[in-house]
This record gives sequence, structure tokens and C-alpha cells, in this order.
Amino acid sequence: MIPKVFSQVIELGDGRTITLETGKLAKQADGSVVVSMGDTMILATVVSAREANPGIDFLPLTVDYREKFAAAGRYPGGFMKREARPSNEEILTMRLVDRVLRPLFPKDYHAETQVMMQLMSHDPEVMPDALAGLAASTAIQLSDIPFEAPISEVRVVRVNGEFIINPSPAQLKEADIDLMVGASKDFVAMVEGEMDEVSEEEMADAIRVAHEAIKLQCEAQEALVSQVGKKETREYEAAVTDEELEEKIKAAAYDKCYEIAKKGTSKKERGQAFSEVKDEVLALFSEEELEEKGDLISKYFSKAHKAAVRDLTLNEGLRLDGRTTTDIRPIWCEVDYLPRTHGSSIFTRGETQALATVTLGTSRDANMIDSPTIQDEERFYLHYNFPPFSTGEARPIRGTSRREIGHGNLAQRALKGMVPEDCPYTVRVVSEVLESNGSSSMATVCSGTMALMDAGVQLKKPVSGIAMGLISDGDRYAVLSDILGDEDHLGDMDFKVTGTADGITACQMDIKIKGLSYEILVNALKQARDGRLHILEKLTDTIATPNTSVKAHAPKMVTVRIAGDYIGAMIGPGGKHIQELQKETETTIVINEDEVTEEGIVEILGTSQEGIDKVLERVKAITFKPEKGSVYETKVIKILEFGAVVEYTEAPGNEVLLHISELAWERTKDVNDVVKIGDIIDVKYFGVDPKTRKEKVSRKALLPKPEGYVSKPRNNDNKGRDNRNRDNRRDDRKPRTEKKES
Repeated sequence: MIPKVFSQVIELGDGRTITLETGKLAKQADGSVVVSMGDTMILATVVSAREANPGIDFLPLTVDYREKFAAAGRYPGGFMKREARPSNEEILTMRLVDRVLRPLFPKDYHAETQVMMQLMSHDPEVMPDALAGLAASTAIQLSDIPFEAPISEVRVVRVNGEFIINPSPAQLKEADIDLMVGASKDFVAMVEGEMDEVSEEEMADAIRVAHEAIKLQCEAQEALVSQVGKKETREYEAAVTDEELEEKIKAAAYDKCYEIAKKGTSKKERGQAFSEVKDEVLALFSEEELEEKGDLISKYFSKAHKAAVRDLTLNEGLRLDGRTTTDIRPIWCEVDYLPRTHGSSIFTRGETQALATVTLGTSRDANMIDSPTIQDEERFYLHYNFPPFSTGEARPIRGTSRREIGHGNLAQRALKGMVPEDCPYTVRVVSEVLESNGSSSMATVCSGTMALMDAGVQLKKPVSGIAMGLISDGDRYAVLSDILGDEDHLGDMDFKVTGTADGITACQMDIKIKGLSYEILVNALKQARDGRLHILEKLTDTIATPNTSVKAHAPKMVTVRIAGDYIGAMIGPGGKHIQELQKETETTIVINEDEVTEEGIVEILGTSQEGIDKVLERVKAITFKPEKGSVYETKVIKILEFGAVVEYTEAPGNEVLLHISELAWERTKDVNDVVKIGDIIDVKYFGVDPKTRKEKVSRKALLPKPEGYVSKPRNNDNKGRDNRNRDNRRDDRKPRTEKKES
């Protein structure tokens, strides 16, 4: 049976369109849609279990985004020609979508839910990650799964002062603002991106432009659902409630939690105190009651605990650790902590600590990105590690988590714009979070800045970062600077901002409440700037400017360009020359070809300046090309019957024949009469002789011509000498032996 297809078109206002289509593919899913822009097509599906698993008190939501290599007409790399685990880029897209979707499911909806998106066709001019949020939300809207309202995500960039929605890759490269914004029609839920030191007002303007585009996309989803017919929202088992029990627990716990929160103790101390209050609450109930309502009791205690902490801040302007809303935790910093790394630093803010290291390498150490949509390399990259001991836990380690990838990406985007374009090194920063109580990604930015400066990377400007929070009851609100882990969990916003003294370089914002006004957003950004500058001062007090050179044990990098014709001579047959040179000089040599100029780019990396100098001498020797009419100093390295082989002293290894006729004005019978091996002589370069097709140099051209000198025809003389030689050879021949008579 031919399926009935429904579609809805979204106009972007500049001739480009996005199309939503349903009814043709994946009809057994609870909801499915194909989102198209240009030749890019994403299939999104959603399926949710009809019943929640027993004992689950949270939403087990999985958001999965995959880019198929076939979509770009490419094969997967590696031995197994099959897509395997997701790439970092795919994981980052999953996180962006998850952060907008998750808060809009009902709080008591606990059924297993899976949103899957796959890139089926890729247009190089369309960036698919900007369409993933729209695809996911549309699939949910077409289903009967309970969900509050349609959402969407767009990428907004600014090029030459103009904002563009969902730009092409070429436009993105020219942009000074790159933001991904997720929102419903009524409120912004998520912001993430990087900027070129822009102001807080400029960032807010970009969010406004993105939100207006999102409103149109939400309306398009509603129009498509109207065409298809809105499904009745499925019924599900609502969470059990007990108002009487809730009031009993609040009465027993709220005041005690309020007093503990007011004391301003450490994370460990107050955690122990809150745990004791919970034990007292549990002691109010019998074993039978605990067995029957234990989960509900724990839930209501957590609710009372949360209310007490939030009310303390709104009522008295105090926080869990005793700070006011604008205070920054105590900071101490140190650089050059690790003696054998190329650069290192420790950044400690309150109970959060990050140890950063920097490693310098060649282009061979670049991070290669090979996905259906991106084929590129990163010469600057940052890895973030969050071991369980940083929060005092013991749990299994199962590879790099999505959180670690996301936090590392944020810190990398914060710093990469400050690494000079002419930095000769590939730079890897690794942040080890050793203690964590909030803002570990921002601690990574701060420690990364200092480690880079300690390594001698000439950062344009130092970068600091801060995490902001928000607590609001609808009428009152408090913006919190430098939030704790508990404040992130109990608050209404987690807003991370990084930047220099002159502007913002990156941000990540997750908002958990509806209707956050732009006034509050701008106030939060301004308060973040004050905190960011305070932290920046602590960094520059520790290390004011980048070290002028790399450490003694760190590799030095020298880059030279050579004509493309000399690349083969540098490498040698099978890499013989370059391998021998690396072994001899204890350096690493990498040669790349400039696709534009077709020149060879030679990178020389080594800890010994002597070794680097030897490589430079060899490069100079191989690429040496004398100029016609110039005079060069040479060294005699070989004597032949018909001349001397000389080597240019400024380019060892470059040899040329000095013919016997060019030694002196007088006739030379024996080369040794004029020069000997080891002699240093000047010669004049005449270029390639058109007759012999060999390079010609002359010593006699630099000598004064003898008075009355008359050149003799050397050709005739040579002819006579050849005749004499021939006669001598004839005389030297043995007489024939007469044949004996038999």
C-alpha cells in the first residue's frame, strides 16, 4: 500500500528551506520524521516503553545520533568497514539534544525512552548537527509520548555584523560568534558555543535572534502534527504521592537542614550532617513503613533539603559554604609543578582542583578527525579526565564518558582562539580533575591557561572561566557566582562562561526553569564578568606572561620552507636520507606539502639546538642553488686528471667540477700544481654551460689576466695530444707472434 506522506516547509528567510516529512519511513516507531535541508536528510525516531521498570524513579532517556558514512558516499576507515562506536562529534550532538529534551518530560514519567537520529544523506553545505534537535522534537510531537511542548535547536553565527541561522561551513569559518541555542516557543533552555571575545550584550543579541528562528520551527512542528492528527497522550502510572507524609517529613527535616546550610561548612562536614538528619527522619518510621514507603520518604527528605538550601539563599543571601551570592571561593595556583612535562600547572578553587599538562609536538601528532561530515585535523586539542576519587567515590572506570568529552570540548573551545595561528607546534593539553565540588570544567580552563603559558606557548591573552547558578521562586531570584556541585544540583541554572579581560570566548548554559527573562540572563552575564576578571587576576599573579622559550627538556620547533623539487632529495629513497638524519641529529623531522604553493614545509623538532642546527645545515645544503655571476667560497675535496671537485662551504654536500682549464690563465698540466685537497678557493659561478649541459665555475675568472696574455687554441693542442697518445699506445702494443711452421 502506498503510504500517505505529510510534509511541512520552514522558510529561513534567505531562500533556504527546511522540510519536515512523515508517513513514509519507520512507521512502527512511536514517532518518526525525516528532516531535510538541501541534500542533507536526518531520520529521527522515538520509542518509549508502555510501562516503567520496577524501582526506577528517574527517566531512563537515551538520545542517540549517528552519521552514516554512506550518507557522504564514503567508506568507514579501519579494517572493519562498519560504523562502530560514536565519534566525539556525534556524542557532542547527542548531549546538545538531550539537555533540551530531558527537562520537558513529566517529572513522574519513568518509562524507558529512546530517541534515535541518523544522518542518511549529507550535503557538504549543510551542517546536520543544527537540525538534530528539530528532528528529535518533531518525532516526539508525532507520538503519543507525554511531552510538554515542541522545542528546536539552531546554530546562529555572526559574519560581518550580520546574524545567520544554520550557516554553511564556509560562513562558520568567517564568524566571530558561533552559538547553538535550544528553546521552546516560551523559553530558552540551552546555549553552547564559542566567540571571539564578544561582549555580554552581543551574546544576548545572538540568543534573541536564535530564539525567534526557533519559534517558527516550533510552529512548523505544530502545523505538521495538525495535518497528521494529534495522537492522544498515552496514560502512564503516575508517581505515588502522600501529602500527609510529605508534610511530616518537612516538619522534621526542613529547619534542621536550614541550620546546617547556614553554618557554611565544608562539603564533607555538611554531607555528614545532612545524612544524620536523614537518619533521624528514617527513625520516625517503623520497619514496615520503611519497607512500604522507603523510596517516598527519601524523595520527600530530598525535597525538604532542597527547599531549605534554596530558601536560605533567597531569604538571607547566604550559601552552603558561607559565601554571599557574588563571592568567589579561595584560589591558589602553581606552575611548573611537574619537572619533566613540557608545561604544567595546578589550579585550586575551594574544593575543586585541576592539574593540567601541556605536550608539544609536530604536525604528525595532530588529532585527526575522519567522519562522514568532517575530515580535518586539530593542531590544538584538550582532554579532560574525571576520575572517581575526585569526588571521594570508588566506582568502575569504563572508558571516556560523554560528560568528559563534553567538558573537554568546552574547555578546548574556550582556549583555542587564544593560541596564535603561527604557533609551530601541535599542542595537547590534558586536565586531570583531582578534586571536584563544582566548576571542574572552568578549573580546567584556568589550569590550561597557566600550563600553556608555562610551556612557552605564546597565548594572545590569558583565559579564565566561571560557573554561574540561579535560584528563583518566581518572584525572587539570586544569581550565584562560582557555584558548588550542590548548587548546580539544587539550582535552576548552570551557566559556564569563559573569556579574556576583553570579552567572552566560550559558554555553556543549561536552564531548568521556564520563562527566564533576558534581563536576568544579562545580569548573570555581567556578574560572571566580574567573577571572571577576579579569577583572571589570580592567574596572572601566578604567571603574568608566557615564558619566552620552551623548557630545556622540551622540544624546540623550527619550521622552514623548501621548493617542492627538493622534497624527494630530503626524504631519499624509501625515506633513507631523512631517517639517517633523524638518527644522527636526534631530532624528529616531518615534511608536509603546501597544497597552495606546492612548497615543502619542513618541521624540525628536537631538544638539542646543535641537532636542530645540523638539520638546518643539511636542508640548506640540499636546497642550495648558486646564482649566476656570483662568487662563492669552496673547498677542494677531490683531484682528478681533468680538474678539481670543489664543495661550496656554505652548503656542504653541494659539489661542482672546476675544470682544469678554469684553474688559472696559464696552461695547467697537473691540477696539483695549482690546488691541493683541502684548499679553500673562491670561484665564480657561470650557470649551466649550454655545450656541456653541466654547471660551470671558474677560478681564473677571479684572477688578473697576465699582461700580454694570448689564449692558445686548446682544441688543436688537444688534437695533437690525442694523436701523440694514439701513437704511444700503438708503440706499446706487443709485436705479433709469427705463426710457427708445422
